[in-house]
Amino acid sequence: MTIRSFNFYGFSKDSYMECADLIHSTNRKHITILNTWFLFINLLYLIFSILNLFGVNQERIPYYALYIVIALAFEFWLVLFPKKVETHNYFAVFCSIAILLSYGVLSSVAEPYMPATIFLILLTLTSLSFIGNMLTFLLLTFFWMGLFIATSYLYKTFSIAYYDTYNVVVVATLVICLHYTFQKTRVAQFILYQRDLQIQKELEIKSSFDSLTSLLNRGKFFSITETALRLHSPDNKMLCLLDLDGFKQINDSLGHQMGDKVIQIVGRTILEVLELNKVDYTTISKWDLSVPKSLAGRLGGDEFIIFLRGLNSQAEVKDLLQKLLDALNAVSLDGLSGIQASLGVTTITEFDKDIDNAYKRADEALYESKRAGKNQIHFNLNQVSGDA
Repeated sequence: MTIRSFNFYGFSKDSYMECADLIHSTNRKHITILNTWFLFINLLYLIFSILNLFGVNQERIPYYALYIVIALAFEFWLVLFPKKVETHNYFAVFCSIAILLSYGVLSSVAEPYMPATIFLILLTLTSLSFIGNMLTFLLLTFFWMGLFIATSYLYKTFSIAYYDTYNVVVVATLVICLHYTFQKTRVAQFILYQRDLQIQKELEIKSSFDSLTSLLNRGKFFSITETALRLHSPDNKMLCLLDLDGFKQINDSLGHQMGDKVIQIVGRTILEVLELNKVDYTTISKWDLSVPKSLAGRLGGDEFIIFLRGLNSQAEVKDLLQKLLDALNAVSLDGLSGIQASLGVTTITEFDKDIDNAYKRADEALYESKRAGKNQIHFNLNQVSGDA
């Protein structure tokens, strides 16, 4: 094991950084739990001091009150700004450790005739609660050990300070071993969890997209559009069906390999003209469908489907689709001059509870394009009514 991997609990820095968000989130939760517990304990001690119960000295009321104020301020930051806490994770961890261990040091000083126990307990708690890296943890441990030992010799008798030194060295040795072992196990769990998420994401992508064109496959396209329709967003929505003209002849005369290449070019052209190549497909499960975003899919064979959103008028839609058709017509391949396609378009209205009716109208429009001579765009504006 190298020193570098030891610093990251036996893992490479890259593997460790892959789960940094999980580490920061876990640290924030543990900081909040410890600070809430610490606040509650100090409130109890303050009440005991005021009521002079269980031998708690009233002279320590200001001491408890001070730490209650500090813990409350810290608690507000933790609860009200969780994202900032995670962003400034190391700072939050350092603050939590400083609050708890300084309390332990002052508690030791406040009882000069007794060996310290609270500091040792808090040192153990902090070591098991936070994940950082081993170098930082060792530096923090040695710093607080040194401060604790120095104050013991400064405020206590030599024999008690010597006893404190022995106790803290033994506990710190155990704590360092526990910290490495415990946090290594947790980091391993985080890395495994991240890899599981990555596998799930890859499976989702594979099951959502057509392997030949990188467009949405039939099932995923309809699933997403159905979800988008249920949101009832006010943006203009249109459905377009695209079917290649003479595709059978391309396969017969130029071969199926050329046919596949044509399908790929059509898919790429749709993505480029509609600017769908800018969409982050790796986050498909997190898409905000309330935001107008066009989608395109392959139904199978030489049939494609496009869900257009955010365009203001039929003229704007026609201009965009004509640009797509012109780009296809301009394609030049070996033995093939231009790709021709027929397009059928319909408006999706508020009365379309699902995609089926709109699909039927778009299919009728596509048929009209074929019947009228192919390689053109036809609109079907026969809309359903509320009585339909």
